[in-house]
Amino acid sequence: MEKRTLGTSDVKISPILMGTWQAGKKMWVGIEDADSIKTIRAAFEAGITTVDTAEVYGEGHSEQIVAEALSDVRNQVEYATKVFANHLKYDQVIQACDRSLKNLQTDYIDLYQIHWPAGAFNSEIVPIEETMNALNHLKEQGKIRAIGVSNFSRAQLAEASQYGRIDSLQPPYSLFWRQVEKDAAPYCVENHISILAYSPLAQGLLTGKFTRGQQFDPADNRAKNKLFQGENFERAQQALDKLRPIAESHNATLAQLALAWLIAQPQTNAIAGARYPEQAKDNAQAANIQLSPEEISEIDAIGRIVTEHHDDSAVMWNW
Repeated sequence: MEKRTLGTSDVKISPILMGTWQAGKKMWVGIEDADSIKTIRAAFEAGITTVDTAEVYGEGHSEQIVAEALSDVRNQVEYATKVFANHLKYDQVIQACDRSLKNLQTDYIDLYQIHWPAGAFNSEIVPIEETMNALNHLKEQGKIRAIGVSNFSRAQLAEASQYGRIDSLQPPYSLFWRQVEKDAAPYCVENHISILAYSPLAQGLLTGKFTRGQQFDPADNRAKNKLFQGENFERAQQALDKLRPIAESHNATLAQLALAWLIAQPQTNAIAGARYPEQAKDNAQAANIQLSPEEISEIDAIGRIVTEHHDDSAVMWNW
């Protein structure tokens, strides 16, 4: 898999990244550590060298699982992790980074990201300048190689950029969820900031495996996902029916087609989660699909069957 430059940093990432929210177990059902370790390893062996995690995923459990899977190949992989919204004061950022370094069994983090802006989830409002000062200090020490933000609007991204170099934005972004295109994406393109799209398969909706009448365990975060509810879900099924022939023409799955479309967008890379090794290998294959400009615009139009009916909220869940 040909690597891409992260923003203007000296970090190189794989265009498909391994997402490990599920490895933390919290807010997911039926996850086993042994499966998570095998899956992360299978992703690496299939060419996915960049792994995205966060301190809040199972209170460090996801980070520990990543280390268990990849410590012996640390020099061949890129670790991206995040500090949560309740740890954005100067000293808290430094402490959170040290915890993540310990969990990941490493002495540096390739990409360290602010997970949510200050104030999210009723967290304390901390000036972005204070948080950025801490991140800049960590960078100077060599504990982190690049700084990123996640779930920031264009205005928040521009403000953070006044206090240091931001090399990536991590927004929810998929064929079925495209708010970032109206807001921060143009700013990212203009300023050479990499977009790391999370939920690139709309939490599995774009795989086509969830059919009409699907019911979720209330403990599953998808039970609150707007895309899985009412008319949104029905429109998604209609769009998937139109996408199937295009996928078949590439001998690809719907998921691979959705990922290939996404990484063909300007500055965009996709963080794809997986529970099992086969899914991780399948995700990696998406990087080999070459879509023509005509196919990209046809897929774009099909996606709008779903996205044209969304409101302007940037959050995908009714939390």
